[in-house]
Amino acid sequence: MLIIPIKEGENIDRALKRFKRKFDKTGIKRQLQTRKQFTKPSVERRAQIQKAQYIQGLRDAEEI
Repeated sequence: MLIIPIKEGENIDRALKRFKRKFDKTGIKRQLQTRKQFTKPSVERRAQIQKAQYIQGLRDAEEI
């Protein structure tokens, strides 16, 4: 459970922004999305390889 202490005189928008940042760092949302639907290990590997190829292509384009 996330606890965000609000300081006296602090704007609620600023506290909400801190909460969202802390929530993103925990990775709960990402974990829930991955649990929502099962993906086969072969599909995960294929996606990982495609991502690596894409990043390598970007790096090769920078060197030219």
